[in-house]
Amino acid sequence: MTSQKSYRSAFILLTLLFFLWGFITVLVDSLIPRLRELFTLTYFQAGLVQFAFFGAYFLLSIPASYILSKIGYKRGIILGLSTMALGCLLFYPAASYRVFGVFMLAYFVLAAGMTVLQVAANPFVSVLGPEESASSRLNLSQAFNSLGTAIAPAVGALFILSDVVKTKTEIAQLEATAKEAYLTSEASAVQMPFLGLAIFIGLIAIMFLFAKLPEMISEKSTGSYFDVLKNKKVMQGVLGLFFYVGAEVAIGSYLVNYFLDMNLVSVIKENGFMVFIAESILNSGLANSDNKAIVGVFVTFYWSGAMIGRFLGAYLTKIMKPGKVLAIFATIAISLIILSISTVGLVSMWSILAVGLFNSIMFPTIFTLAIDGIGALKPKASGLLCTAIVGGAIIPPTFGFLTDQMAFKKALLLIVCCYAYIVWFGYKNGKAKIKIA
Repeated sequence: MTSQKSYRSAFILLTLLFFLWGFITVLVDSLIPRLRELFTLTYFQAGLVQFAFFGAYFLLSIPASYILSKIGYKRGIILGLSTMALGCLLFYPAASYRVFGVFMLAYFVLAAGMTVLQVAANPFVSVLGPEESASSRLNLSQAFNSLGTAIAPAVGALFILSDVVKTKTEIAQLEATAKEAYLTSEASAVQMPFLGLAIFIGLIAIMFLFAKLPEMISEKSTGSYFDVLKNKKVMQGVLGLFFYVGAEVAIGSYLVNYFLDMNLVSVIKENGFMVFIAESILNSGLANSDNKAIVGVFVTFYWSGAMIGRFLGAYLTKIMKPGKVLAIFATIAISLIILSISTVGLVSMWSILAVGLFNSIMFPTIFTLAIDGIGALKPKASGLLCTAIVGGAIIPPTFGFLTDQMAFKKALLLIVCCYAYIVWFGYKNGKAKIKIA
């Protein structure tokens, strides 16, 4: 029988995984504005980065469940971590040779490993202790996931976006020695953070190799995926998660470019409080920082809002029906986006950043509402719901395409439509009294 100490150690390791994939998911957003300049990409082409990353969830969520059933969850976690480390290492040659296709491959391999971890870690957390406290354990782990997403933008701004990227024409005009020095420096800015991540992930994999984890507790499931596909509420939930993940990722991915498009750098430099915030995070004067880094540091507030909102949402879902809380949060998100569209300057910036606060409870609430009351179909429904994360692969490039055609302000109406569906889903399921994990 596994001891309480073993449970505690295993829980700490698994919570570290939640932090890790939250951190990496947002860190890759920092590369989008850099890759756009490096390869002279359109906003649509830059959005294909997220297509490669989140497409892995669509393709591999159900296969990952099958693999885990064959090799076990402990080996599955080690496999996922090893795959993630390989993906991070692929950024090294991608940056050295400046090949966009290798960057895309690195993103896909990294996300493939994270997909396996997503499928494995959630059920493990639920069995690490008494059943009655499973909900609080999941809440704590997901809070650390939000912590990772909150820290990542600042790290990306500091290490990935802090220098100026030259165009292909500017590079061609450099002398041989200067060109080689520039390319080496440019590659290093991308290579070092991901090389460090590969080493860190490798160490975690070694820790899991020697960790004592309890046997997985699972219920025998009945029914087929066809039965799940015929369940209207589950399919409505799949669509809800698709729109939610797509909207959240699209906003987070393009915030830096959106702020640059509104010329917010000059606005920030003229505001003493904003300068203080930026310099505190960058740990340097704004005169020495690239414009992308200056606006990039404020993306931290978008993702940290999700962490704060999760605690608020956890309380509200105890005193209100979760479906109604979901609908209210989505309605506020729509209002904030419309405010950002309708205004300029700091009002527009802070209103779009505040959307992160109301994204907080959407994933677990939609997920739990979708599987409520379906009995033995839950395991298969959960696998199907995880594939909806592919929204992060479809919505961002679509948003990028619309931005190329009619600029950011009008393109944001697509995101409004995504949240409008979530409002409908929340009100439709407003009578459910389930507890949100």
